[in-house]
Amino acid sequence: MAGVATPQIIRLSVEELERLLAELRDLLPPATYQLVEGLLRTLQWVLGLLDEKTATLARIRRLVGGDQTEKTSKLLGTARTRDQTQRPKTKPKGHGRKSAKDYPGAQRVSVPHPEHKAGQICPKCLRGKLYALKSPAMIIRIVAQPLLRATRFELERLRCALCGALFTAPPPPEAGEGKYDPSVGVMLALMRYGAGLPMYRMGKWQSYFGVPLAPTTQWELIVAASQIPALIYDTLIGLAAQGQVLHNDDTFMRVQSLRQEITTAALEQPDPDQRTGIFTTGIVARVGEVRIALFFTGQQHAGENLAKVLQQRASELTPPLQMCDGLPRNEPKAFTTLVANCLLHGRRHFVEIRENFPEECRKVLENLREVYRFDALTREQQLSEAQRLAFHQEHSRPVMDDLKTWMQDQLDQKRVEPNSGLGQAFNYMLKRWGALTRFLSVPGAPLDNNIAERTLKMAILHRKNSLSYKTLNGARVGDIHMSLIHTCALNQVNPFDYAMALQRHAAETLKTPSAWLPWNYHLAMAAAAGSG
Repeated sequence: MAGVATPQIIRLSVEELERLLAELRDLLPPATYQLVEGLLRTLQWVLGLLDEKTATLARIRRLVGGDQTEKTSKLLGTARTRDQTQRPKTKPKGHGRKSAKDYPGAQRVSVPHPEHKAGQICPKCLRGKLYALKSPAMIIRIVAQPLLRATRFELERLRCALCGALFTAPPPPEAGEGKYDPSVGVMLALMRYGAGLPMYRMGKWQSYFGVPLAPTTQWELIVAASQIPALIYDTLIGLAAQGQVLHNDDTFMRVQSLRQEITTAALEQPDPDQRTGIFTTGIVARVGEVRIALFFTGQQHAGENLAKVLQQRASELTPPLQMCDGLPRNEPKAFTTLVANCLLHGRRHFVEIRENFPEECRKVLENLREVYRFDALTREQQLSEAQRLAFHQEHSRPVMDDLKTWMQDQLDQKRVEPNSGLGQAFNYMLKRWGALTRFLSVPGAPLDNNIAERTLKMAILHRKNSLSYKTLNGARVGDIHMSLIHTCALNQVNPFDYAMALQRHAAETLKTPSAWLPWNYHLAMAAAAGSG
């Protein structure tokens, strides 16, 4: 811009950045420091991207700003294929008016007819008899209320005018025990770790309704509500270790106490090999018909956290199928897994360079679109894993073989410079071809790692709204609650109802935690009700 001087580019080493942040920590308010820390680390990260050989403006723009979509039709601006245009259009899910069945959490109120009853003579024809229909007419009424409500029980007190004896009315049963009902801690955990609401924001919301709840009190209630879920969390880890398919990935996270330890160590004894990153790993395991989501926060990478899970795997089981991206740090070093790489990570390399190599990228993107269309057909037809494998081998293998041959020919015939963006994208795919096409040889092998990336959005939402965890203990509490909440979501279970069941049946859960998992706790509740 005219009249604006070019700023001086200042680069800091890891040690210099940590020293600067250590000085700023004592000078700035905590909230301001967290913001400045995030900006400086983001700037260092962007400068690091610029130093990479594979960095492109498109890639940096996607990582920093995030593309709105990567659909092939949007990227290429082309019409859909002939086979797709012939398919009838269906109404997208989530659009249009919702029916009464879309409100399973609504309170049910049965309203009888004020004038007529089943068995009476029809008042219109005076001949037939009325009978009740199985499906009543439905009306949905939605009202607002605060997140947490308080009831003040005013117990009458009487004093004797002669002897001074005091008589206080006994509290009613609905007054319960203690000031806070167990549902309060459950709801706070669900809002903080499921919806990403910081405690100060929830406290402000409650103050609007005249029911104040300080952040420190919220934290105490959340910790109290995590005792039984912690037992379920450990049980889920042991069960996930036996899974047939495990997805894993990680994202960076902030933990104040751990960051301070890393900074202090870097200042006192600089070590270029010291790991300075903090991460949250998301693992999704498929065990039979159920899905289990696990979160781990600390300095371990995704592969190291997966190794901790696999330590509990039964020795007689064959190695599990592992889906991840192509980074070596995602693979557990001490355990053997059948690795499948994410096809969309290979595709993304072509998305980033499509403006420079439009025709070549079009070829790749359209071929992969066909494969995903075939996979969608296997879900629509509800094929078994063996049938899905046979379907992909018949329809997707020719498409993928054609793509592999074409990419290899482009490199062999020197039509593509190996060190160019396109050449590197080709080599990424060809080098990992076996792992990228595992769905053509292994029953049930997924095409991509999307389920793990969607899982990590829960941790990312927490990071964006709350900025950081304070301690590793706080991070573990978050991991526990996030794991249970997202496991419930993956298995279509109401997380609030489930967490409340754990609180009400804490003694039974302590005895047999495996009977109180999200997909079987209803049976345990029924058994407990029958024995009671």
